[in-house]
Amino acid sequence: MVVAGEPSGDGLGAKLVEEIRRIDPSINFFGAAGPRMRAAGVDSVADSDTWPVTGVAAVLLSVPEFIGRMRQLESIASARNPAVVILIDFPEFNLKLAKRLHEQGRKVVYYVSPQLWAWRKYRVHTIKKYVDLLLSILPFEKKWYAERGVDSVEYVGNPIAENIHPTLSKAEFFKMHRLDQKRPLIALLPGSRKKEIHYNLPVMQDAVRLMYETDPTIQFVLAAASDANADLISKLMDLSDLPQKDRLRVIKLATHDLLNAADAAAVSSGTATLEAGVIGTPMAIVYKMSKLDAMILGPMVSVDHIGLINLVAGKRIMAEFVQDDFTGKALSDELFRLLEPATNRACREQLKVATASLNSGASAKAAELIVQLT
Repeated sequence: MVVAGEPSGDGLGAKLVEEIRRIDPSINFFGAAGPRMRAAGVDSVADSDTWPVTGVAAVLLSVPEFIGRMRQLESIASARNPAVVILIDFPEFNLKLAKRLHEQGRKVVYYVSPQLWAWRKYRVHTIKKYVDLLLSILPFEKKWYAERGVDSVEYVGNPIAENIHPTLSKAEFFKMHRLDQKRPLIALLPGSRKKEIHYNLPVMQDAVRLMYETDPTIQFVLAAASDANADLISKLMDLSDLPQKDRLRVIKLATHDLLNAADAAAVSSGTATLEAGVIGTPMAIVYKMSKLDAMILGPMVSVDHIGLINLVAGKRIMAEFVQDDFTGKALSDELFRLLEPATNRACREQLKVATASLNSGASAKAAELIVQLT
């Protein structure tokens, strides 16, 4: 039984199913699946891409529906009696489902650790009691859990390390998008969620204006992870005071190629910082949220760094600008620093060292461990 509640988990689940079937083609799968898992042959008893919402606050607002989904999956597990239940990320839902299914006597595997080291550490007790095997994708997590008495954790590597494949060389990217390879290029990644774009994009635009005043030759390209994001960015973006030839450009569905071509980047905190790190792009890590969210969530956060690349490195190798510290002036100053040749080379070397621990082959190793548990 496999349960994934978000698109990212659906992708991980599809790859995992393929790797398990490579080991043992006779294994069958059912559960809550999105389009990629369904295409991989999972019998979807609950299409997760039809679930109305994802995320902490959204799930809380849809409690009745998610209770119904949980009871449905609990009932189906009881009827079909799976050898193993694989729960992928989506902790607001899946940690509760882990408890229910473990109490049924199921073997529970949790793939992608909730970020308990960052906030809500008390949930470690849920993992210890109701999860038989936790598959971690960040190298420091195994030690973190061991220090809290949880030994059923295995680091399998990071899927990002195996899935980052720029398809174009820097020269090809510049040619395709009619950019000037003799001029600096900065990538701007405001995030994949609407709220992230809403709060991060205006500050990035302020930085663009300030940088143009100093060096109008700099080229800026904004990454959009989907058509919907590109439409939202276009609606929010206002650079009418810049010359037409120098307006900030938006490129869809080409983030890895953009990062590979860029001299530096401003990246919204999240998995994108690991993607930029694997590619080797010097970056400023940024994040802004509403004042209310910051007031509620701020006290719960208990890490020295918010950027995943810094957490993997174990130190602040890329600068972070969060909330009130995230201003156009601060970002523009840091991006100018990253464009300095010596600084740029040093940052690329630091990223190479940091990402060396992000072993590839995560799906294959995870599959081996799961099959051993059956």
